[in-house]
Amino acid sequence: MAKKSYSLNVNGQRRQVEAEPDEPLLWVLRDFLGLTGTKFGCGEGECGACSVLIDGDEYPSCQVAIEDVAAGEEIVTIEGLGQPGSLSPVQQAFMDYTAFGCGYCTPGMIISATALLRSNPHPTRDEIIAAMDHHLCRCATYPNVLVAIESLAGSSDEEDR
Repeated sequence: MAKKSYSLNVNGQRRQVEAEPDEPLLWVLRDFLGLTGTKFGCGEGECGACSVLIDGDEYPSCQVAIEDVAAGEEIVTIEGLGQPGSLSPVQQAFMDYTAFGCGYCTPGMIISATALLRSNPHPTRDEIIAAMDHHLCRCATYPNVLVAIESLAGSSDEEDR
């Protein structure tokens, strides 16, 4: 396939890239835009490591073709959460509760937790588990992840997530 020029809205900035239409968003973010916080895991959309927000919903970026997000959708990666110089509440909770081991899966988990809390500010423990169930973490930090997300359920900072 021939490369095409795409204008993407990534982390609040308009970015231009040239890519083949079927190029996975994951590789556009990492290789073309230098946003390496989004990780390659399984390549099949099953592990959660490559999760990004597209118009506020979580998607596995390894399964989204660049041509499918070039129409103006808002793409948010781990680098786009929070404000310049400060962490988002979800990122801070992961830090506060040591909800990571090696950190490889952490960006995807934070993206999922952000999507969950934006759509459901007061999730139950079972709803949190269901939302995070697709993430694979070899360091087994699941209990700390659960506590970190529970610490935000019902906080007054819902708009900042």
